Amino acid sequence: MKNNLTFWISIGSTYTYLTALRLSKFIQSNDFDISFKIINIRWIMKKMDNVPFPPSKPSKVNYMWKDIQRRAEIYQIPIPKIPAPYPLKYFDEANLYALTALEEGWFVQYLENTYRYWFLEEIPAGSDENIKLVCSINNIDFQSFKEKSSSNKVLNEYKQNTQLAYEFGVFGVPSFSVNENLFWGDDRLNDIVHLKKELNLV
Repeated sequence: MKNNLTFWISIGSTYTYLTALRLSKFIQSNDFDISFKIINIRWIMKKMDNVPFPPSKPSKVNYMWKDIQRRAEIYQIPIPKIPAPYPLKYFDEANLYALTALEEGWFVQYLENTYRYWFLEEIPAGSDENIKLVCSINNIDFQSFKEKSSSNKVLNEYKQNTQLAYEFGVFGVPSFSVNENLFWGDDRLNDIVHLKKELNLV
């Protein structure tokens, strides 16, 4: 029996743009049993006293944006405008919407679309404008989607996923795990493919 591949995702992460725009192709190319865990990585990072790209370190912030552009070119996906609106103002909302999209069966489309509008059109993920556009191209009723995403059920799942991630040892996103094996960073998608036999994913 194949082991389960878990994607730990938090919309608000800049490098997750690279994953979001490659995820559909990755799924189509690999017969993996995948589960998605949408988490509040800000809560985890604050708990760890970890601020990855603070305004007080402009050289690191500038490097991050340039690095994302370089990697986008390597992956042959659209090169984002930089800097995209960051940090994300509607961080929790973006992730609560993601949980609802996951429950409704269109999370992969949501992830890609919300990042496209954020990084390519400068419309922040989680904002009404972004979500209305995402809903429109996926034939989803915005008002109903918004109401579902603000429910206590979704909020509780968000908190539970985050606690689970913290206890598992997730410290950044995107991260991927198989059993006790944790891989951090978008580029680790390639590691997953190379190690699929060792991880019993085939």
